[in-house]
Amino acid sequence: MKTTLKLLSVAIVAMCSSVLMGSTSEDNEMVCPDIPAIILDVDIPSSTDDLFALQMLYKYADSAMCRLLGVVVDREGVAGAEVADIMNTYYGHSEVPVGLVREGIENPSVWIDYSLLPTLSATDGKPMFQRALTDYEALPDGWKLYRRLLAAEPDHSVSICSVGFVTALAQLLQSEADEYSSLNGIELVRRKVKAIYVMGGVFGKAIEPDYNFGQGLDFAQTFFQLWPMEVDMLFSPGEVGDGVEYPVNQVIADYAWDEHHPIRQVYLNYDCNTGQKMWDPLAVIHAVEGDTLFTLSGRGYVSITPQAETIFTPSTKGNCRYQLPGSTEWNQMMLQKIRNSSRR
Repeated sequence: MKTTLKLLSVAIVAMCSSVLMGSTSEDNEMVCPDIPAIILDVDIPSSTDDLFALQMLYKYADSAMCRLLGVVVDREGVAGAEVADIMNTYYGHSEVPVGLVREGIENPSVWIDYSLLPTLSATDGKPMFQRALTDYEALPDGWKLYRRLLAAEPDHSVSICSVGFVTALAQLLQSEADEYSSLNGIELVRRKVKAIYVMGGVFGKAIEPDYNFGQGLDFAQTFFQLWPMEVDMLFSPGEVGDGVEYPVNQVIADYAWDEHHPIRQVYLNYDCNTGQKMWDPLAVIHAVEGDTLFTLSGRGYVSITPQAETIFTPSTKGNCRYQLPGSTEWNQMMLQKIRNSSRR
């Protein structure tokens, strides 16, 4: 039954893709509008919620609930790209392109460092994980991958899940016309992006710095300054994910069906007993399943201070909204969705 479902979902997504291949970058026609097209922008390797967010997108794609267009790793260097390649390959999505950041945030904080995951060996001494890529240095810059992917999609059709830094997004917004599009970065985003789902921000009564934005304040200020007001921004603040904790022992038990599962190996080899909350998957769930599962603020505008504080100004004309914390029952429902993605 699972094989049949996956084959059906692949056929549906392939049909969408074949239609897209016949369209131009200026085509305004919506193709398969009920299947969100997603680009994940993520700061792996750091916290493990990054991996669950990526895993959920594979499962959504296998169920024909989204098309995963690409993964942009916004931590400097190739380590995160190697982990993304391992995950893509393990889940049978080696076709998903990966971009990386070469000139980004120097030495940002790392909460759970699993950057050496790709070096693990099986008992026979061979590499534990298969890969699809061989030369990570040849991967495109994240902002360049954005331009390539966005230019190929219909207008107002792409959702971006930003669950890390906004380095590549700031660089995209500052980019100029190239071989992929005659539009500059701001206009390309305005033309192609339907919405961005951001894990970040501190709202409500609290006024304090945001971690993701504060790690690279210059990039964050550029991002907020240049993001087109016509494109919706939906925030998943840290206080929402604070209530969704996936205990270490439960994670290890849920992946017992494969000793060599990448996430299981992260939890077996690295110290993940940090009270890891499932912040990042909430932005993914929102992007794919829509607003109905969430309680949202009214509309408004968000700006950022020199101290990395996010200021929400209510306005019915605003392009920004943010998730509100859920009840205990809601937190458990979200955790169960994440746990469901761990199944074989």
